[in-house]
Amino acid sequence: MDLVQQNLTSWNNSLMASIPVGGLLSRNPVAYKWKAPFRSWLLREGAFWRITDLLTQSYALHQQGHGLGARILLRSSFETLATLIYLNHNIRQVLDDKLNFHLFSQETVALALGSRDGSTDHVAVNVLKMLDRGDKRYPGLRSLYDGLSESAHPNYEGMVSGYSRLDRDEFEVHFSNRWMQLHGKQHLNSMDLCMTSFHAEYNVVWTELMEKLESWIVANNDQLEATKSDTFQG
Repeated sequence: MDLVQQNLTSWNNSLMASIPVGGLLSRNPVAYKWKAPFRSWLLREGAFWRITDLLTQSYALHQQGHGLGARILLRSSFETLATLIYLNHNIRQVLDDKLNFHLFSQETVALALGSRDGSTDHVAVNVLKMLDRGDKRYPGLRSLYDGLSESAHPNYEGMVSGYSRLDRDEFEVHFSNRWMQLHGKQHLNSMDLCMTSFHAEYNVVWTELMEKLESWIVANNDQLEATKSDTFQG
């Protein structure tokens, strides 16, 4: 069993089954009378469920030699990582007085309830915006994502390079499935990078930021009550 498989097994065994609202209120009744901290928990655990599912399937496809599907699922995994990075960044901005708490609350609504097809009443945050934020924290993340996107789209790499090879001597084009040949050796390394970054954001960064945010809300509760409005509901 390689390291990626070991970590995926551990992740699948660590998924949170529920978020007890009563437990959060017992943890900090002042902080959790506001909805943004709860949505932050929801987003964190939803991201963990999603990225575990995506990477488990990506790993399985890679082991079966299905290189394209493995890369497309890995691409979605990096989008999920970027969502958690973006959430953590916004919490940090609140703590540094660079983002209004009520506006932060609206951001958590967009992250948790946003859509692009009109199926919800909120517009989803642009994934490229989140990836660009992630690239500032982890330089090279956007470049890696863009490479995976080239595979996902039916352009040169996604169609011509992935399935054909030009024989210049014989003036012939030979067709075959070349995905494992092109990217198979690097795939597990890219998976490990995604998992290592997510682990840091999930276990270390988010945990520390949430504890600070809870304390910040308690310290600023009176001001938050005075500035809330029909537009900005916490």
